[in-house]
Amino acid sequence: MILVLMGVSGCGKTTVGEILGDQLGWEFNDADDFHPPSNVAKMRAGHALTDEDRWPWLDRLNALMRTSELEGKDTILACSALRQVYRDRLAQGCKDVRWFFLKGTFELIQSRLAARKGHYMNPVLLQSQFATLEEPANATVIDIAAPPEALAAQIRKTLEG
Repeated sequence: MILVLMGVSGCGKTTVGEILGDQLGWEFNDADDFHPPSNVAKMRAGHALTDEDRWPWLDRLNALMRTSELEGKDTILACSALRQVYRDRLAQGCKDVRWFFLKGTFELIQSRLAARKGHYMNPVLLQSQFATLEEPANATVIDIAAPPEALAAQIRKTLEG
C-alpha cells in the first residue's frame, strides 16, 4: 500500500508521516527531498512553482511509488499534491494508493510556518498554496488541530477499519 499524506506546506505531513513510518514499520519519503535545486531556489526566494516546474518532480515521485509497489513495500509519502491533476500524475500506474488530506485553517498553518526553522519553503507562499489547493474527493480528511500523535492514531484507525 502507498499512503499519501497531502496538504499545504506546514500542515504536518512530514511530522505525521515520520510518526506513522516508525509505528507501522513502513518506509517514509518526504516529497520535499526530491525537488531539484532549481525548485528549492524558487521557493526559498518566495516564488510559486509552475506546473512545468512540478511535472518532472511528480514523475520522479511516481517512479518511487511504482518501485515501492513492485518491491512489495508499504510506503508513506508526504506530498502537497494540491491539485487533482498532480494526484492523478502521482498515482498513475499504482494499484493501491490511499490519500489522507491534512486540513487546517489558514491562520493555524500560518502560525506553524512562522515558528518553523530551517525549511526552504518561504511562508509568503502559503496564500498561493491555498489558492492552488483543490480539495480531494477521494481522500480521508484529517483535521490537523490535534497533536501529530493523535493524527497518526486516527490514520492508523482508518487503515485498520
